Amino acid sequence: MHQFPRRLAGVGGMLLAACLLATPAPAQTASEGLSPTLANIKRTHVVRLGYRESSPPFSFLDHSNRPIGYSLELCEAIVEEIGIEVDDANLKIEYVKVTSDDRIQAVVQNKIDLECGSTTANAERAKQVAFSPLIFVAGTKLMVPKASTISAPTDLKGKTVVVTKGTTNEQAMHTIDKKFSLGLNIVTAPDHEQSYQTLVDGKADAFATDDILLYGLIARHKAQDKFKVTGEYLSYDPYGIMFRKGEPQLKAVVDRTFRKLGSGRDLVPLYNKWFVARLPTGERLGVSISPQLEEAFKVLDDTQGTSN
Repeated sequence: MHQFPRRLAGVGGMLLAACLLATPAPAQTASEGLSPTLANIKRTHVVRLGYRESSPPFSFLDHSNRPIGYSLELCEAIVEEIGIEVDDANLKIEYVKVTSDDRIQAVVQNKIDLECGSTTANAERAKQVAFSPLIFVAGTKLMVPKASTISAPTDLKGKTVVVTKGTTNEQAMHTIDKKFSLGLNIVTAPDHEQSYQTLVDGKADAFATDDILLYGLIARHKAQDKFKVTGEYLSYDPYGIMFRKGEPQLKAVVDRTFRKLGSGRDLVPLYNKWFVARLPTGERLGVSISPQLEEAFKVLDDTQGTSN
């Protein structure tokens, strides 16, 4: 079983994420009517959840090709809260496939209501979309063949690195390439599964993406004897559930869901279900919760300090 690093570099990133994700929702200016997303859900009785096909354990397909995962379960809790808000206890869920490349536009263009994947919440993306409170903390690392001597960015000089299109990891590798003058050949694939296959086929020397996704892919493919995750963090990536920007009422519903989960002490058991215990598809990641994420969950607990 791999050892998941319990410390993440990048205090600046932590502060950015704290500011970005903990910003209080603006006061609702109008009590009459529902915000556009909620009004549409009330009218159609449907909530559209964007899912990823190969981002275990956040959002992936089970053996019956049914979308499952940690992020989807969090989204389903938000759907319950939306049902309370729009006074409809029987809302239906429609699952809509998204990729790294089209997920932001799917939210912006009203193709989905919630994006339930493995999406990094950063200041650049927050100009276009809104994010839930923190659901996970990850960082870019490299997956390489077991026999590879690559362990640091400088070992990549002149090498081919595959990244998944539209990810923060793609940006991180371009930054690393310029910083160390590596002359990298950076190739892209449409999703993590195809990126993994590029490495398997020997068409790349390394696959760069968030460490937890690399561990998930290795576990899923039972490839512990073929590949390893190596090196220091090359970026800092706080994950959140994505939804439309500029809808204070929807943001309030999302935040309220997380406060309820936090106050009910439901978040850590939910984390353990997907990251520590065996997955419905049979594999086990065995990744203990990081101190940063555990602290972020505690902050969501409205009952903290009220019983003293």
